Amino acid sequence: MHLAFLSYEGGTAALAPTLAATARAAEDAGVARLTVMDHVWQIGGFGPPEEPMLEAYTALGFLAAHTSRVLLHTLVTGVVYRAPGLLAKQISTLDALSGGRAGLGIGAAWNEEESRGLGLDFPPIAERFERLEEALQICLQMWSDDDGPYEGRHYQLARTLNSPQNLSRPRPYILIGGGGEKKTLRLVAQYADACNLAIGDDAPHKFDVLKRHCDDVGRDFATVEKTASTRLTPETSRDELLANLDRARELGFSVVYVTPTYTDPLAAVDLIASVVDEVAAY
Repeated sequence: MHLAFLSYEGGTAALAPTLAATARAAEDAGVARLTVMDHVWQIGGFGPPEEPMLEAYTALGFLAAHTSRVLLHTLVTGVVYRAPGLLAKQISTLDALSGGRAGLGIGAAWNEEESRGLGLDFPPIAERFERLEEALQICLQMWSDDDGPYEGRHYQLARTLNSPQNLSRPRPYILIGGGGEKKTLRLVAQYADACNLAIGDDAPHKFDVLKRHCDDVGRDFATVEKTASTRLTPETSRDELLANLDRARELGFSVVYVTPTYTDPLAAVDLIASVVDEVAAY
């Protein structure tokens, strides 16, 4: 379940109790993952920039305290929003405090408006992809026994010490968001456990491209988890939700992040709960 829409009934004062109740209800209903966006302003499709948006890793820490089983990660972190050494440390901290339930969702970032608005770095796209690959390398090094230096084009770390180390073994789950065929899917094949693509007619083509990248680096394409997202509005019926999930499965996706746009997200949990057993039987 992807918690991207935060304009809940009751406003800011309702955010904490509503998120806590939603997280507990989702976990009890059989939801396996809770994710949040890594934005500082709300994004188009969910509302104007002025609508509520929580800082991602603070929110994930809060969700960790109110759950005990679900995997927790962003969908997805903008690589230029945090220094990679700090990002790796944030994931390790979340992992340690959640009992080994943290993952890293990451991408090259796209929202220039919010970045300029709050003074965050937003270099050209080619550089963002270079930084994305270096950030993945830094995280993997920090999540290993190697605490030596890292020397990249954009990042230089004198010592990649990371203590406490992750509880997740061999390391936290890594998902890379985006469907770029030359760079993003190559990075998925080389570094990640999962991709995140749109549910659409071009998905089989994207999977073919990803398979070629896997072949190039000597990786079994079947070991890459294929994930997608689908929107859930108050008007979405149970049959429509099942149809979307069925289509995703037919296209080759094994995980779908359901994104409710409800002012009362507990109502969305009820709808999701009504299909969990049926989906689990796929």
